[in-house]
Amino acid sequence: MTSSISPALKPSRANGYIFTLLAILIFSIQDGISKHLGAIYPPVFVAMIRYWAFALFAVALAARTKEGLKVTATTGRPWLQILRGVLLPAQIVMVITSFTWVGLAHSQAILAATPLFVALLSMPLLGERVGWRRWLAISVGLGGVLLILKPAEGTFEQAFLLPLGAALLFALYVIVTRLVSRTDSAMTSFFYTGVVGAGALSLVGPFFWTPLAPEDWGWMLLLCITGSSSHYFLIRAYEVLDAVAVQPLTYLQLVLASIMGVTLFSETLTTNMIAGSVLVVAAGIFTVWRERVVARRRAGLPPA
Repeated sequence: MTSSISPALKPSRANGYIFTLLAILIFSIQDGISKHLGAIYPPVFVAMIRYWAFALFAVALAARTKEGLKVTATTGRPWLQILRGVLLPAQIVMVITSFTWVGLAHSQAILAATPLFVALLSMPLLGERVGWRRWLAISVGLGGVLLILKPAEGTFEQAFLLPLGAALLFALYVIVTRLVSRTDSAMTSFFYTGVVGAGALSLVGPFFWTPLAPEDWGWMLLLCITGSSSHYFLIRAYEVLDAVAVQPLTYLQLVLASIMGVTLFSETLTTNMIAGSVLVVAAGIFTVWRERVVARRRAGLPPA
């Protein structure tokens, strides 16, 4: 991921892990607040308010870079940036709805399969080849997803399609992000994520406008703060760490979601969900690691 920070000012790898853990913790808090607000207000409305704050933060951050706002907003692939900016808010609306309908822990267990879907989509969309090792990992991971989706009462719950669709949508977002990263910096992509996403939701969100209760203004403000700061810390993490270092840590979000789901929202963890989550996480970590090994081999670099 391209960075606009000079080498002398780059944080150490230790700071990169700290940034990653901070991002995961904040993402988890954000998910809990989203579930709370999404159960009271339309998810599109909640996402729109959050994105307004996100867009302001993205513009302010872009203006503070040494390149400046004009250069940061310059993109070589505008239509792909617009597509990214629309995909992510749509995915977020689905996720907030899923937290309410399916549950925080169960939703995160299914969303953990995103790296597997990225590997699958990278073949037709990026022209990448997937070897037998990754195919085996993908198969094991998808088997884990089926375990998670296995109905407890013998009938498939249609609500499970929400987190499943959100995982696929986010995988597509990751693929498009990889495409634009060939020409645009990380800060440019961050700028368009916020601005385009806010614009897209502003076309729909006002139709779902709902007055906030006085006690919920604080929760909405906290959601806006966490929504911006989590992405910021993740960007800082990727300045010094690659995906193979960051991805395993992001699965801590599933653990935190399970803890919050059980303790705060009285959710129940089933044996199938726990076993399936273990398979999905293991397969996801292996898939990301194997992608790095293959990429380094193609670049003529040693595996480590």
